[in-house]
Amino acid sequence: MEKIRNIEVRFHDRTVGRLSFSPDNMRCVFEYDRDWVGNGFSISPLEIPLKFGSFVAKAMPFEGGFGIFEDSLPDGYGRYMLHKALKREGIDDNSLSVLDRLSIVGDNGMGALTYRPVNRLMVNDMMDDLDLLQQKALEVLGERQDDDAELLLFNSGNSGGARPKVVYQDSQGHWLVKFRHTYDPKDIGLQEFNYNEVARRCGIDVPDYKLINGRYFASRRFDIASNGERIHMATVGGLLCIPLGHPVLDYDNLLALAGFLTQNSEDVEQMFRRMVFNYLAGNKDDHCKNFSFIVVGDFESGWHWKLAPAYDLTLCEAGYNGEHATSVNGTGRPTLNDFIASGEKVRIKGDKCRRLIDEVYSNIGDLLRYKL
Repeated sequence: MEKIRNIEVRFHDRTVGRLSFSPDNMRCVFEYDRDWVGNGFSISPLEIPLKFGSFVAKAMPFEGGFGIFEDSLPDGYGRYMLHKALKREGIDDNSLSVLDRLSIVGDNGMGALTYRPVNRLMVNDMMDDLDLLQQKALEVLGERQDDDAELLLFNSGNSGGARPKVVYQDSQGHWLVKFRHTYDPKDIGLQEFNYNEVARRCGIDVPDYKLINGRYFASRRFDIASNGERIHMATVGGLLCIPLGHPVLDYDNLLALAGFLTQNSEDVEQMFRRMVFNYLAGNKDDHCKNFSFIVVGDFESGWHWKLAPAYDLTLCEAGYNGEHATSVNGTGRPTLNDFIASGEKVRIKGDKCRRLIDEVYSNIGDLLRYKL
């Protein structure tokens, strides 16, 4: 595989900027395109604000890469499939640089950012036979074969997360369909469907969802608009440069970030609801990549950030050593007062905090796992 020295970052048909290496080849350097600075938006306001000049990534935690581009790379299931696919080609994926990996993603990633040049290592074959893809995923994850690793990676759209998934399109739109992992119960799809039903009753903004073939949970892709146009998205991990395996966040951070990025009190209150729901419903998988923001608008009227719909809502009792990935007011075992304190720090009045908590609590029903 030819080593990549420069990457052009694109948004739709526009050049956002260019990625290269520092002189010591240890860190990435990014510079916005001149025209993009004139009428584009910052793809990562805290890490790469919209201005002229070169930005040099930190050596850690992303091996000299930027957090926002880390979001484009597969992790968990996708990284495992990439390892398998490259191994079949005689390539050690540990030898690849950040730029090499982005070139493999090319235009087949999540969100709106694409990368050139594109390295077409992967099988370019979309499949819509979900039962067959589920079978192949279990076979590869169970180490029974690895012939289909490239096929599975391509069909996943280089998405993240631990569970197998595929991007899927039908007459109703674009979907992200989840399969069960080898350790999941057979009804995991129905379980996630039920969690989303309850979350919506609790006032949480979730994408449209459905069960396909009675067992595969499908969530409408919020990174694709109704007209098929791709939408820029960024996870909290990408925005704050926090790796997946470092559970250092507190919901205070998430609430403050929502306020800073969106300047919208409704988005802050929506994040508050998700905090309460995740604790009451036992979703301990509330890590930095399970919260995202999107950019909406256009080049003429301008751009603004918005909290993305909630996703990956399901029962997760294991968490991180049995605890939530994200604490509340500095504790992993919050009381009612801790939830209220977190809200008041971002100027949600105490009475409003109580009303929001009560709305979630009174609608959560049989999913209740944590009593206040």
